[in-house]
Amino acid sequence: MNVTSAAVLLFIVMDPLGNVPLFLSALRKVDPARHHAIILRELGIALLVMLAFLFGGQVFLRLLNVSPAALTAAGGIVLLLIAVRMIFPTPDRPLREDVAEPFVVPLAVPYTAGPSVLATELLLMTREPHRWPEWVAAICLAWLAAAVILYLASDFRKLLGDRGLLAIERLMGMLLVIVAVEMIMSGAAQFLSKVTAS
Repeated sequence: MNVTSAAVLLFIVMDPLGNVPLFLSALRKVDPARHHAIILRELGIALLVMLAFLFGGQVFLRLLNVSPAALTAAGGIVLLLIAVRMIFPTPDRPLREDVAEPFVVPLAVPYTAGPSVLATELLLMTREPHRWPEWVAAICLAWLAAAVILYLASDFRKLLGDRGLLAIERLMGMLLVIVAVEMIMSGAAQFLSKVTAS
């Protein structure tokens, strides 16, 4: 996986278009003149969280003694569940947050730097830790693309409408299903090759 494909994967998992209505809903009680400043602040916090987890997440893996094959398969399963929820949204999805001024929660975490994004980062870093500069670049590229969309959330909603946003989110979910299945098969293949070799 190169920087571009990693960035695209992270961008899909971040699901910024799916987060547009969530951001707007969370900011509904805030003065519209302050929306852009708050969104930039929350996106900055999310980026810091993602970068911190990229380098610190492996500590948890060492403590849990998790193998790369298990992590790959588990990451695929998590992404598959996320993808299925994107394609078939359920009524219990948190579209509204009763907050007067969002700070860290919910805009930065979990809307932008959610569990699926952090799991994907962890997977990339665990499989090829020596390529960390590339993973940092991929995170920054995906974050920048998501930041542009979320910064212009109101404009995107006016342009595409709720149905248009939902259609794009479902298309991204379909792409994510393919990536998730590939990860599950890769993890299973790694495990089987290890068992066969031993």
